Amino acid sequence: MTLPTYDRKEIELPATGSWPASRHRFDDEQVRALRAAEAAGRPLLVRGDPGTGKSQLAHAAAAATRRLFLSVVVDARSEASDLLWRFDAVARLADAHLAAVRGSTVPADLNAARYIEPGALWWAFDWAGAAAQLAATRAGGIAPETPDGEWTPARGTVLLIDEIDKAEADLPNGLLEALGNGRFSVPPLARAVARPAGAPAPLVIVTSNEERELPAAFLRRCLVLTLRLPKAHGELIAYLVERGALHFPALHKAHPSALTQAAEQLLADRRRASENGVYAPGLAEYLDLLRVLERIGGDPAPLLKEMRRYVFDKQPPA
Repeated sequence: MTLPTYDRKEIELPATGSWPASRHRFDDEQVRALRAAEAAGRPLLVRGDPGTGKSQLAHAAAAATRRLFLSVVVDARSEASDLLWRFDAVARLADAHLAAVRGSTVPADLNAARYIEPGALWWAFDWAGAAAQLAATRAGGIAPETPDGEWTPARGTVLLIDEIDKAEADLPNGLLEALGNGRFSVPPLARAVARPAGAPAPLVIVTSNEERELPAAFLRRCLVLTLRLPKAHGELIAYLVERGALHFPALHKAHPSALTQAAEQLLADRRRASENGVYAPGLAEYLDLLRVLERIGGDPAPLLKEMRRYVFDKQPPA
C-alpha cells in the first residue's frame, strides 16, 4: 500500500461547498499523525482548543493529496445513521397518502429502497454504490461536490466528522462498526455497504472541542492528535503572528507590527477571561480581528483597541 505524502508544508485550499478558500501550513506533528492514521487504517481524532485549525486540517489533507473532501457537522440532534444512510419516511408517507386520496392501491414504487439516501460514510466507502442508490431514490438528489476535472473515485476521499462531542454517546457508539470494520449494514435494503476490493480507504478525521467525554470504545478505534496553543508567552506570540501572516500576507507586509500588537492584546484578554472563568478568545478571534483590520484598511494602530472589544469580548454584560 502506498501512503499519500504531504510534501508541501504550505498549501492553498480551494473553496469547497460551504468552505471558503484559505491557506494551511502543516507542522511536523500534523504530518506524522496523518501518516500514522493512514498506515493504521484508523480514524484520526483531532481535539483541542477551539480555533486551532482542527477542522481545516481535514480540508488541507484532502487538498494536499488531491482527494475528495467530504464533511459532516454534528449537532445535538445528529444520529449515527445520518452519516450512513437516511430513510425519508415523510416523503414515503406523503406518497402513500396521495395514493390513498386518489383511490389507488399502494403502488410498487413505495418500496423502501426508493426512500434511502446515502450518507457521507457511504460516499466515502463506496462512491459508485452511493451514486447508484442516489439515482434510484424517489427525488433523485445531489451528489457531493467534486473537484473540477481532476478527481475520480480511485483517488480516494477525506471525510471530516466535525464536532462529534456535541452529540450524545449513541452517535460515536453507532459508528463503531462502520469505522472499525470499514462496512455497515442498511437493513431496509437487506444489504451491506463496504469498500470495494482494491479501492483506497478513506481518511476519516473526527474533531472534538472536548465539551463532553467520548466513549472509551470509540477512542480505542482512533488515533489521537491534540492541538493546543503554546503556553509560553513568546511562543504563543510567535505562533499567532505566523498564522496571521499566513492568512493575511498583505496586512503583514504593510503593517507587520499590527500582527504582534493584536497578538499581545489577545493574550491580555485571554488572561482576563481566565481570571474571570469565562470564555477565552483564541486563534479564531485573532484571525477575525486581523480580517477586520485588513478590510477596513488604513492605519491599524488606532483601530486595534476599538475593534478588539467587538471580536474578543463575547461575554454578556454583568
